Amino acid sequence: MDANKVGRRYVRWILLPLIVLFFWYFCSPVVAVNFSLNSEEEFHYVWNTQDRIHRGDIKHGGSAVEFGYLFPDDDFFMMFDWWTDKGFQRCVDISPKWGRTIDIYLDATGRVDIAKTGPDVIARLKQCTGETDPFRP
Repeated sequence: MDANKVGRRYVRWILLPLIVLFFWYFCSPVVAVNFSLNSEEEFHYVWNTQDRIHRGDIKHGGSAVEFGYLFPDDDFFMMFDWWTDKGFQRCVDISPKWGRTIDIYLDATGRVDIAKTGPDVIARLKQCTGETDPFRP
């Protein structure tokens, strides 16, 4: 067997997974929740994406980012809960857009900032069942 043919075969098997990973990374929907620089409190949050749960804390000016599924099924959901130690709690149910990044902005009091968050993004957000409205004080 010719050495060039063997080399091309190995390059093909290395290049194919790299292309798939590149496609997967850049086409997966991404949701970023950006916290206000003016907030005085630390927020605690939970990302709940179907079968993945991430918890964290974030201070003013930070972001919490989560990737959705490239090929979501009918049961797919993405929820973001956030609260402070002083007692308020909010939750938003998100419908991510395939191949796009959705930026959600929170104001200093922890509400969804409808002045910074685009109307196309707000259309993809809804209040979680039984929770406080994330758009109002």
